[in-house]
Amino acid sequence: MQHSAVPELAHTHTRPIHWVATAAALAAVVAASGFLQPDKATAAQHGIEAKSAPAATTPPDPARADFPLDCGPAKVLIQKKASGDLDGDGLPETVAVVRCDAGSGTPPSGVYVLTASGGTSKPRVVATLVDPEDRLSVQDFAVRDAAVTATLLGYSSPDVPSCCPDVNESAKWQWKNGAFVRSTPPAARSM
Repeated sequence: MQHSAVPELAHTHTRPIHWVATAAALAAVVAASGFLQPDKATAAQHGIEAKSAPAATTPPDPARADFPLDCGPAKVLIQKKASGDLDGDGLPETVAVVRCDAGSGTPPSGVYVLTASGGTSKPRVVATLVDPEDRLSVQDFAVRDAAVTATLLGYSSPDVPSCCPDVNESAKWQWKNGAFVRSTPPAARSM
C-alpha cells in the first residue's frame, strides 16, 4: 500500500457542520434569486407596428343607465347584473336583469345588454334579451364564456295568476354576426 506524500487534510472528512454550512449557503442563493427577476420581454418583430391592448375599462354601471321600461310611479329595480366581453372587442359589456319595484306581486323582468357610450360615463342599452312584455321572471342568471344564460319563469296562458308561474325554460344568448342570438329556443316545460 502506498502512502500519500501529503498528510491528510482536515477538509477531506465531512462533518455535520459542513452539511449545515452548505445547506445555509444554498438557501441564501435560492432566496436571493427570488428577489432578482429578469426584465420583462420587449421583443418586437422589425417592420411590424406593435398594437397596444385595449385599455382596461370598468364595465358599464346599470345604475347610471336609462332602461326602456315604463314603471309609472314605481322605481326601476336592478335585480342582478354581470359583466364580460360578449362581443369580442376587448371591452366589457354589462347585462342587467331589471324590473319595476312594485312592492308586491311578481312584476316581469327585462334583460338588457349595456355598453359604454363612447367617452361619456352614461351607459346605453344596445340589446334587449328579454322584454318585460313577455311576462317572464329571471332566475339563475350568469355571464360566462361570452354567453348569457338564464332560467326563465313564465305562464302558459294569460289566465295563470302572476304569483304562480307554471312554465320553466332555459335560455342562452351569444353574440353572432352582429346580434345576440338565442341558442336555446323557447320550449315550455311545466314546473
